Amino acid sequence: MIPTFADIQRAQALLQGVILKTPTIYSPIISRLFNTKVFLKLESFQETGSFKERGAYIKLKGLSNHDRRQGVIAASKGNHAQAVAFHAQALHIPATIVMPVNTPPTKVGHTEEWGARIILAGKTFEEANSVAQEIARKEKLTLIHPYDDPELITGQGTIAIEMLEDHPELDVLIVPIGGGGLCAGLALAAKSLKPSLQVYGVEVEGYASMSQALYKTKDKKESESTLADGIAVKHPGKLPQAILKGLLRGIEIVTEEEIEHAVDILARKANLVVEGAGAAGIAALLHNSAPFKRKNVGIIITGGNIGGRILSSLMVRGQLREGSLTLLRLDVEDIPGVLEKIAGAIARHQGNILEVKHQRLLYEIPIKMAEIEIMLETRGKSHLERIMRELKSLGFTVRTSSNADTDLL
Repeated sequence: MIPTFADIQRAQALLQGVILKTPTIYSPIISRLFNTKVFLKLESFQETGSFKERGAYIKLKGLSNHDRRQGVIAASKGNHAQAVAFHAQALHIPATIVMPVNTPPTKVGHTEEWGARIILAGKTFEEANSVAQEIARKEKLTLIHPYDDPELITGQGTIAIEMLEDHPELDVLIVPIGGGGLCAGLALAAKSLKPSLQVYGVEVEGYASMSQALYKTKDKKESESTLADGIAVKHPGKLPQAILKGLLRGIEIVTEEEIEHAVDILARKANLVVEGAGAAGIAALLHNSAPFKRKNVGIIITGGNIGGRILSSLMVRGQLREGSLTLLRLDVEDIPGVLEKIAGAIARHQGNILEVKHQRLLYEIPIKMAEIEIMLETRGKSHLERIMRELKSLGFTVRTSSNADTDLL
């Protein structure tokens, strides 16, 4: 049964005082980057760090007393797991969560904190879901599907109501798509409130299943590990497909590199901690900003559950990409005073040396030569170019780690 806008309005009333009405903020810096007006719906501010709380609560709240006593089970890579566990604990419902064995430890740990029984099984969501279905049959548990469920969809649809209450001027919504429940709920609500509003989905290469289902497109690469694990779904929900078929303007299929870049932009430019799937809307702008130029664009930051190690690595890679961090390699004569000469040249241009490695024993280096690696912090590419010109004028061969055979000059 396809939910109605009235169903979404009832869900909104049930959620009052239960979940956070997250802010929808205008981001000047993101807007300047893409020559548009970008408004970010910060669902990463929810208690469990994602939008999934909305649909999970509506589903659990609607269970009979008998089903509550028996307990529930869900399969999830993390955010749905945490949401079900969190609200099940609050409603005194026993919860079991089946998670793929490669689920990030951060998400497994957070789910355990909410008192759920955790079972690690399968390499993919589909495999984990099969295990969950078997346990549900054996133990007579209610299976809480993460996206192919009308009550889940109505809960997620409340996001669009809040966004349009705060910013009725929105022209476009860009929504990540995994199984499609979030996008289906938002499209139903948004198009009911503002028929002229355009809804775009976003999928990541390797998991463009909704695009394949609706538009018969072919994915450009085989499924593999992705930072956007929250939308890494091979088979979209049947109910979301039925809803989105007539409501979507289109689907942008982004690359893994664009997802990584989007997470970095949100962290270092907008000061927001966002997981890969949560940054998919920004990745869509990186991929193809033309349809959104000079429009009021609403982007749902769906979650913020990302490991600190991964986030820090992405931020360093972002600095390497833009040139504020660079690994320089110099071939030098192995004589006293060379390192002092190099450091002095860098200091004259106010470059900051973070790390130095002096290699003498590499076979490809002549016996009287050495290779020096310098991790350098600069103000950007033009600043780096000035430093490299100075080093070249002193007779050094200089190259960067991004391309060992070609320097910047």
